[in-house]
Amino acid sequence: MTDLPLAEILAQIPAGAEAPFPLAEYERRIANARQAMQAKGFDLLLTTGAENIFYLSGQQTPGYYMFQCLAVPAEGECFLINRALESPNARLQSVLTDIHGYADDADPGVAVAEALKARGWQGKRVAIDQNGWYLTVNLYNSLTAAFGPLLDGSFIVEPLRRVKSPAELAQIEQAARANDAGMAAGLAEMRPGVNENDVAAAILAASVKAGGEFVGMEPFVTSGPRSGVAHTTWKRRTVVPGDVVILETAACYNRYHAALYRTIFVGDVPALAEDMYKVCDEALSAAIEVLRPGNTCADVHAAAQAVIDRHGYTDGFRKRSGYSMGISFAPDWGEGNILSLYRGIDVPLQPGMVFHVPITLRDYAKFTVAVSDTIIVTEGAARPLSKLERVALRV
Repeated sequence: MTDLPLAEILAQIPAGAEAPFPLAEYERRIANARQAMQAKGFDLLLTTGAENIFYLSGQQTPGYYMFQCLAVPAEGECFLINRALESPNARLQSVLTDIHGYADDADPGVAVAEALKARGWQGKRVAIDQNGWYLTVNLYNSLTAAFGPLLDGSFIVEPLRRVKSPAELAQIEQAARANDAGMAAGLAEMRPGVNENDVAAAILAASVKAGGEFVGMEPFVTSGPRSGVAHTTWKRRTVVPGDVVILETAACYNRYHAALYRTIFVGDVPALAEDMYKVCDEALSAAIEVLRPGNTCADVHAAAQAVIDRHGYTDGFRKRSGYSMGISFAPDWGEGNILSLYRGIDVPLQPGMVFHVPITLRDYAKFTVAVSDTIIVTEGAARPLSKLERVALRV
């Protein structure tokens, strides 16, 4: 930072020059959040999750590990409290003009309390979203000790993010194109003798070259027996004949993500693996067929689960069938915290919802087979985004 006051620094930066959407898009989102706040009787909503802050304002930074808080009043201008070093970036990335920066030696909870009190919010019905990754117990206690009790404002914003606007869908489609480039590069790299790290490097390089940004979670590249354990990824292993290899990749465009799973058979693999892959592909087709308005999230999962059960592979499938896709920051590339395709989730599907539907089957500690796509719910049949073939690659 220079010796200039923060206000003078911000005045030199064009507000919202790198915001991904026009102001009208954010005004619509904030208006919807205010409707939800009104239903709860809140005067002010504090949201601390990077995804919600981005959704409502356009603010994004890799430095979100330092606490930031967006305040949304029932009436009037929204304001952001964040680290002073990040304030110029917030000015550039977001449509916000009221940005309060705190010093690195400040207690962020106290900084938020002071900003709220200075703006006259003490004694009002102030609620806070308690679901943010970085709202720690200590920080929450510091904030309430300095300001006073806060109401629970959880899940005000998340339901608003379920259905994507046309502008949001355009970002996800761009992410899918970048992800196809990354996946294609990874598949092209596959052969006996290749190192898992080389495959991961090819995926990341190609998706970035295709326009992708830093992702919410790195790709999964795992081969042989390691592939039979969920969420193992590249670790310098050399691929050998007889391996089953799975690649799960994602790419990001303006913080919107698309993901994809593909399976590779290296030489002769067990017949069981080939049969399981056919079942995965059939289950994905069944899920896509049900992924349309008039059905629920649970219906989609039930359709995939029925295929798996019918073929006798129930024990190899112990998870949800999919999750919402959209805005993400690390540590995740999905929006599974706001909507999943799973039993008991009777949320009706609506056009504009987007899901990653990963169907996987495991012979534990031996191999996994998997196939997926990122899929948009439309007025009619669902629309998968990947242009890559779904067949398992044989090398």
